[in-house]
Amino acid sequence: MVWWSSKIIMNRKKVISVVGARPNFMKVAPIDRAFSEYAPDIEHIIVHTGQHYDNNMSGSFFQDLEMPNPKYFLGVGSGSHSEQTAKVMVAFEKILTKEMPNLVIVVGDVNSTIACTLAAVKMHVKVAHVESGLRSFDRTMPEEINRMATDAICDYCFVTEKAGEKHLRESNFPEEKIFFVGNTMIDSQLYSLGKINNDILLRYNLESHNYALLTIHRPSNVDGKESLAMLVDVFSEMAKKIRLVFPIHPRTLKNLEKFDLLDKFNSIGNIVKTEPASYLDFLSLMKHSKLVITDSGGIQEETTALGVPCLTLRENTERPSTIEIGTNQLVKLDNNAIISTVDDILANKIKVGSVPPLWDGQASKRIVNIINELI
Repeated sequence: MVWWSSKIIMNRKKVISVVGARPNFMKVAPIDRAFSEYAPDIEHIIVHTGQHYDNNMSGSFFQDLEMPNPKYFLGVGSGSHSEQTAKVMVAFEKILTKEMPNLVIVVGDVNSTIACTLAAVKMHVKVAHVESGLRSFDRTMPEEINRMATDAICDYCFVTEKAGEKHLRESNFPEEKIFFVGNTMIDSQLYSLGKINNDILLRYNLESHNYALLTIHRPSNVDGKESLAMLVDVFSEMAKKIRLVFPIHPRTLKNLEKFDLLDKFNSIGNIVKTEPASYLDFLSLMKHSKLVITDSGGIQEETTALGVPCLTLRENTERPSTIEIGTNQLVKLDNNAIISTVDDILANKIKVGSVPPLWDGQASKRIVNIINELI
């Protein structure tokens, strides 16, 4: 019996999944659940780099998404892109040395994604990139550099939409290592829809489909005084037409203070200003909103899956299916353009979308089944 137990331990495979920022948790939670079907043959380990961390932006997501606490928390914190990437690499290399995994899974496009990929590849540990192949073709975005670099050196690419396959083929990535599996973020959304309630609507006295949800944090929108001041003007004008709900990102709040715009922002009526919401609360706010205005990547996908109109305040998107198939529209950072598009939606001139292929809640199972064969 002792020999049998020892044999199982010796034959057990290890897979490490890396999370660093809030969107990563939504992508890894269903993967962790899918791995439970292969226990104890595959041990799934979650490493939290601590790239983003506070209770609402990070901690509460583990509870909402029913994720186990990470086995390792690296606590790298904030810093410049180079500082953050270097800190993650140094800390993650120690985990790789200790655990000697068969595979590392990285998701998305944050600094932790490329840092852990670099550390693993240099130690000859195979890497799978979930949400691979997405491209904005805008190299001023740090995320675009992370996406390109990660795809260039990883071993396996798991793709959320057909554009990802196309981009990887064009870069001569081996065809047999590209897997079109769907979107694990939508796995989390579909899994969680049955758990949401109307508590947050009651808390802020909100009527379903009678408010607009705002989420703005991208440096190109909030790091310059002119662009941020213009957005404050837009929100002031919008608030005359529909109630606004704005969970304020710490970066946005910091810059409102820095540019002496906070008093003007606080003078806007008909707006609910909150701290960053938990996952379930934010999902509820999205589901019941009339429209969402964002500069986020993942929210473009989530609103498409929910059938909620989304205006993305960016020049480009790495998620073209949300435009071509879904409910998303790109709107340039221009007062008149934004207000005109909002007016159309309020007049029920709404873009009708559909859900992209394989966004069916089963992406994580497909990924884990493939990984089981690979290792």
